[in-house]
Amino acid sequence: MLDEFTLGIVAIAAGVLILIGWVPQIIQGYKTKKLEDVSKYLVIAIFSGALLWLIYGIEIEDNYIIGVNVAAMFLTMTVLIMKLKYEKAFE
Repeated sequence: MLDEFTLGIVAIAAGVLILIGWVPQIIQGYKTKKLEDVSKYLVIAIFSGALLWLIYGIEIEDNYIIGVNVAAMFLTMTVLIMKLKYEKAFE
């Protein structure tokens, strides 16, 4: 069984690994103004999952789950907004 400190480190590492994948996508999309290869349905599904995890984290009062999923919702909405904005700009 992991102690509370070690479990916190695992939670932080897991959160960073899950969230870090969005950063290159956002940077690339901002530079190229193109996100055609990103499915808006995928982004909406990930956002919805993060929202449910956020509700769960609030219910069990787990700050790691809450923090990661608030950040995930922010990043996924950033990608979705960029995608919709850039697609409209090129219509």
